[in-house]
Amino acid sequence: MKIRFTETVLRDANQSLIATRMPITEFEKILPALNKAGYYSLECWGGATFDACLRYLNEDPWERLRRVNAACRDTKLQMLLRGQNLLGYKHYPDDMVRLFVKKCVENGIDVIRIFDALNDLRNVEVATAAALEAGATVQGTICYTISPIHDLDSYVETAMGWKKLGAQYICIKDMAGIMSPKQAYDIVKAVKEAVGLPVAVHTHATTGLAFMTYLKAVEAGADVIDTAISSFSGGTAQPATETLQYVLREYGYETGLNDEKLKEINRYFKAYRTKCLANGTLNPIVMATDTDALTYQIPGGMLSNLVAQLTAQDKLDELPDVLAEVPNVRKDLGYPPLVTPMSQMVGVQATSNVLYGRYKNISKEIKAYVRGEYGRAPGPISEELKKMILGDEEPITCRYADLLEPIVEKTRKELGGLARSDEDVLSYIAFPAQAEAFLKAREESRKKTVRYTIQAID
Repeated sequence: MKIRFTETVLRDANQSLIATRMPITEFEKILPALNKAGYYSLECWGGATFDACLRYLNEDPWERLRRVNAACRDTKLQMLLRGQNLLGYKHYPDDMVRLFVKKCVENGIDVIRIFDALNDLRNVEVATAAALEAGATVQGTICYTISPIHDLDSYVETAMGWKKLGAQYICIKDMAGIMSPKQAYDIVKAVKEAVGLPVAVHTHATTGLAFMTYLKAVEAGADVIDTAISSFSGGTAQPATETLQYVLREYGYETGLNDEKLKEINRYFKAYRTKCLANGTLNPIVMATDTDALTYQIPGGMLSNLVAQLTAQDKLDELPDVLAEVPNVRKDLGYPPLVTPMSQMVGVQATSNVLYGRYKNISKEIKAYVRGEYGRAPGPISEELKKMILGDEEPITCRYADLLEPIVEKTRKELGGLARSDEDVLSYIAFPAQAEAFLKAREESRKKTVRYTIQAID
């Protein structure tokens, strides 16, 4: 019996514990060990890494990926992709999606885990086709949540839809750490029986369920589990790689992991963790178990955002009321899973409802969602809310990207010499303000280098 591991320290553990603030200079030296540790894959890109590179780290995210790829030739590199949203928070035109996915693979990505926040598979069709055409392995993702309309049959139906699209794996993605051991066993077993594809399982240690959940998922036939090296595990990240390997080996599973390499990797990141604790990048709060998520189904990142919003307005005492309002907003919106970007949208609206009155202020993102710009709501949207937002207007029922004009060539012309590559163009389309600042700073640095070179020659 074999179970494979996806290591998340470079992406999800990094994102969950230190808000994706780990620059490549802090982990490049350990890449050779990560490459030889025997992982199925290294999750190293996607999610918030792209945004954080440009916004906070002054890094070219594409160059970061290329450097990781150069050091990791023996292990698959994996990324998380938000379907038609790519790595952003809105839907992009199809030409952008196709080129972006192609460039991800060209720059080193082997496995692309694709999801849609609403499990609306219309929003993953183009990204999936592009990934398969480029030669990547596609993990078709089911966003796990608990609601009156999400049940075993609905998850199996989504898995069957992914198989029709050509996905080679099914991933069950539990972003809040709320999937119980029994639920994991039932879903993995049902999905494997229905579609016959390998299954990867992703969860978080937030609520304390994760170790038990993974054990039952493996018993049900899961093929891959997501874990984090122990010094960057727990709390809002994934459970520890070494602990799960120890347990699963006792049960007779082959993992393919190298114990000495794992120790080397853990020592390295333990030193970096100490540094992050000292400079405040890592807040010990996010490393604790928080069972409130079992009640509110709020991912750790969403909870930290709510705390930050309320603290900024000197309203942190309102947090209990905001947490209680989140399920009400989610019900009004048809029970969307709380994953990016829906988790942020629901959290902001719940905060506004508590501070200013229910739906006195409605965010532009919620208005777009009710209009149908994010896809098909899982369940019925509140008729009262629809009336407030739409009036007599009919919601969008087609795939929203069908209404979007191509954008790549237009942007390439606008950027002119500032963009040196397709990757620069894609960065700008995804995050215009951040990418423009980065590209201008890079150009200014180049000009300075040229001036210094000329002066030296003179």
